[in-house]
Amino acid sequence: MKVIKSKDIEEDRFTAVTLGNFDGIHLGHQELISTVKEYAKKYSLKSIVFSFYPHPKSFFNIEKFYTIFSPYEKEKIIEDFGVDELVLYPFSRDFANMKPEDFANFIFDSIKCKVLVVGEDYCFGKNRLGNFNLLKSIGDSKGANVIKIPSVKYNDIRVSSTNIRNCIKNRNFNSVIKLLGKPYFLIGTVVEGKKIGRKIHFPTANIIPPENKLLPPDGVYITKTLYNGVFYKSVTNIGENPTVDGECRTVETYIFDFDKKLYDEEIIVCFYGFIRNEQKFLSVDELKKQIKKDKDIAEKFFEKL
Repeated sequence: MKVIKSKDIEEDRFTAVTLGNFDGIHLGHQELISTVKEYAKKYSLKSIVFSFYPHPKSFFNIEKFYTIFSPYEKEKIIEDFGVDELVLYPFSRDFANMKPEDFANFIFDSIKCKVLVVGEDYCFGKNRLGNFNLLKSIGDSKGANVIKIPSVKYNDIRVSSTNIRNCIKNRNFNSVIKLLGKPYFLIGTVVEGKKIGRKIHFPTANIIPPENKLLPPDGVYITKTLYNGVFYKSVTNIGENPTVDGECRTVETYIFDFDKKLYDEEIIVCFYGFIRNEQKFLSVDELKKQIKKDKDIAEKFFEKL
């Protein structure tokens, strides 16, 4: 998959395109991507997912905005869908002020779009005045097919990034998995920690979370860790590790039955359930006993899957 992160885009053939922020690449987004792939195959077009960076809400919000997946994680997910190209178009104030008609013409002309797939509530352009009807009108005039995909629902609730974000904040990972069609996860490179876990025979893989990524509240979670193509059962702590005087928010994962040193290696931590809040223990021995209990809870959880 080719990834483009600049304003200079030159396509060598006609394309099928879907537009959106794609934060989470949830079931609704997956329907858009699948439709693009279907039409691209049918008409021998290049399949393109057209997104933006930074996220428009991150650009305009005074408060810090956190995305479900980082740009790198988004690339990995979309690549697995087998599309030809991912565009992460630089989002700027000038771009936000572009007239809807100008943006539509850019997609149909510069991107050579012959099939455009959008969600039923997709809005774009200055003051979000552009919509499906405008895209359809301009597309018809240029001989392009514009397709509207209805919202995907789960238990009569619209699948949306906002709903998924709320589920993550509320530690409702069962719903997250159903809305995303996959577990919520984070990708990171293992860094050296204080090595307290190794001393008490519960070594942890420590990763610094991606910048501006939404994390669950501090606590201990049931997880699986993907390394080198293999999933391992694990428990993961998010927080500042008060028992050993931690100073910053980190993600520490204890991987069951695993003794390989992972420094500078990339791992993927997938979240399945919540065990307990982070707490400060009176001694490292008490921490060790609690980690054993956490492991037992996780083992029982996975036995039921």
